[in-house]
Amino acid sequence: MRLVVGISLMYRGITRLEGDPWRLLVVLSVLLIGAGLLLLIGLWTPIAGAVAVIVETVKIFVLPQDAWIYILLGTLSGALALLGPGVWSIDARLFGWKRIDVRGLSAAQKSRPAVR
Repeated sequence: MRLVVGISLMYRGITRLEGDPWRLLVVLSVLLIGAGLLLLIGLWTPIAGAVAVIVETVKIFVLPQDAWIYILLGTLSGALALLGPGVWSIDARLFGWKRIDVRGLSAAQKSRPAVR
């Protein structure tokens, strides 16, 4: 998911720089390219995902004709920010891979009858 979202953000940022865009779009595009690159390599994933969410939210109001792609990329970036970089990332190499263990029900909870 990091690869797809990172490449998509970088592509959208680079294509927006073509032509003669106004300054706000240049700043947003540079932020998007940077966030996409960081997501692609898995460095500072929560921060890069949050930046991408903010940029995509701003772009919904600045360029409302492409709102659905901004919503999609913003949602995926937010999911990456919450999930983390994964095992094959620079963050995992630097800080160790974080894993969430979901434990099952305890023996006391299993023995109680369900209330209906």
